[in-house]
Amino acid sequence: MAFKQYVLVCGGTGCESTDADGIYRNIRKEVETQNLSEDVQVVKTGCFGFCERGPVVKVLPDESFYVEVKPEDAGDIVSEQCVKGRAVDRLLYKEAESKEHARIDDISFYQKQFRVVLRNCGFINPEDIEEYVARDGYQALEKVLYEISPDDVIEELKASGLRGRGGAGFPTWMKWNFTKQVEDAPKYVVCNADEGDPGAYMDRSTLEGDPHSVLEAMTIAGYTCGANEGFIYVRAEYPIAINRLRIAIRQAREYGLLGKDILGSGFDFDVGIRLGAGAFVCGEETALLASIEGERGMPRPRPPFPAVKGLWQKPTVINNVETLANIPVIITRGGEWYSRIGTEKSKGTKVFALTGKINNSGLIEVPMGTTLRDVIYNIGGGIPNGKEFKAIQSGGPSGGMIKADYLDTPIDYEHLQELGSIMGSGGLIVMDEDDCMVDVAKFYLGFTVEESCGKCAPCRVGGKKMYDILDRITKGQGTMDDIERMETIGFAMQRASLCGLGQTAPNPIMSSLRYFKDEYLAHIQENTCPAGHCKELVTYHILPDKCIGCTLCARNCPVNCIEGERKQTHVIDQDRCIKCGMCYQVCKFDAVTRQ
Repeated sequence: MAFKQYVLVCGGTGCESTDADGIYRNIRKEVETQNLSEDVQVVKTGCFGFCERGPVVKVLPDESFYVEVKPEDAGDIVSEQCVKGRAVDRLLYKEAESKEHARIDDISFYQKQFRVVLRNCGFINPEDIEEYVARDGYQALEKVLYEISPDDVIEELKASGLRGRGGAGFPTWMKWNFTKQVEDAPKYVVCNADEGDPGAYMDRSTLEGDPHSVLEAMTIAGYTCGANEGFIYVRAEYPIAINRLRIAIRQAREYGLLGKDILGSGFDFDVGIRLGAGAFVCGEETALLASIEGERGMPRPRPPFPAVKGLWQKPTVINNVETLANIPVIITRGGEWYSRIGTEKSKGTKVFALTGKINNSGLIEVPMGTTLRDVIYNIGGGIPNGKEFKAIQSGGPSGGMIKADYLDTPIDYEHLQELGSIMGSGGLIVMDEDDCMVDVAKFYLGFTVEESCGKCAPCRVGGKKMYDILDRITKGQGTMDDIERMETIGFAMQRASLCGLGQTAPNPIMSSLRYFKDEYLAHIQENTCPAGHCKELVTYHILPDKCIGCTLCARNCPVNCIEGERKQTHVIDQDRCIKCGMCYQVCKFDAVTRQ
């Protein structure tokens, strides 16, 4: 049925957490109440990406883009937009410098993006296989089964230049070819959806918005490499993604796209789901395989590599969600087309979760080679509250901090590695002038220490030693010898740890020492935190010549440690002060200093 209007409601986790489902249900109810069911279709999609302004609703063909929608807005959207053809002005997104409604293609957040992986997210109902098929879904699988050979698939991947998006950037064609050439059976295909980086939600959103793209890619991998069974290893705390995957698997089986004799080709392939319990180390290939096998998720020595001896000691292709989501497009449009996107050595696009001190946090996809400046200022909208950009952490706990001097650096595997960071799975966390780089390094190291499986001593012992040193430094108890000691331990961890968790755990410290060593020295030599963040090194004072006795600081103090009468100078009792900084934040007269 052809509808005159389509109302698309974001159904990603972020919008669902702010009652997108209530918006969807209310709009559907209004459409039915006003007898518009034959003209208006209401669709719950995957993530639109513009998470900062969610819940988001888009109406086609008008392209009205509504932000921060509430369930009670449903009546206005239907009666004005769907009945009268007039947009609801108060809900329309407008750029900060403009009073005019911006069409989605004109919104700065989207202008420099190029969607390949996220091509269907925000456009289709992920729980309806026919909508995926309508956007060229499963054409690549049909092409592989009937028009080209497994060797041709390898050649297309080779021509595309696609590299693994899970962190290491290993050429995808090479990984598939290793498994293809091994004469052993059975073989397996595994999708790594164990996304555990703080602030990262790229793979989760892809599964929520376009699960069939992953199923199609896994089936192509199975045919190419000679596997008949696949597993998706996904975190149990991703209920929406898991539910939509289960629906997609059931529908694909019903349509003959999974299971026995796929599309009458004689090829059998099926996919199962395995739930992870949230262990960060299970993002590492061999630990993930151990978990699927029912063992404790701990890494195994390599070689042999999983491509040769993986799941149950059989040849196994392992790719993460983002890598797989590229495959159908590459097969359909050709490896040469894909290779024209990106840079000479880093082809295609990259999906990032842009979070932290940024005006437009959200899910973005940009061509490789896009600069950090474009991501932070043109797409992200800059730093809130007029603050100065200080650093960006790429690659999560395994990555490094990049300071403002390198804002014009292209984002690709090579340039990030030169700066002491990594691409990682795609987390980008922005920090401003109020962030202490020593404390940030401590946070990330604390995460990896907590998530270490403890199997090897370099990670288990070295990580804890480094954390203890950082903890002392943030409390004003560090010494100059601590810097050399951390560098020595970090060097040893990078070279002697069994898996990527331990090998990359020192990266935040090494990169912060490289770019922000002056902050370490201030903590150690001057007993101060330049950012005013480390509580043990900060004191708050009220300036008598600026205090007018408004009592705002006293009224907001959680421990009542500020004394003084109205219109009289106030004083902070340092013995009772917990250094929360509330007085500093609420004072309107700059009368509170932070030292």
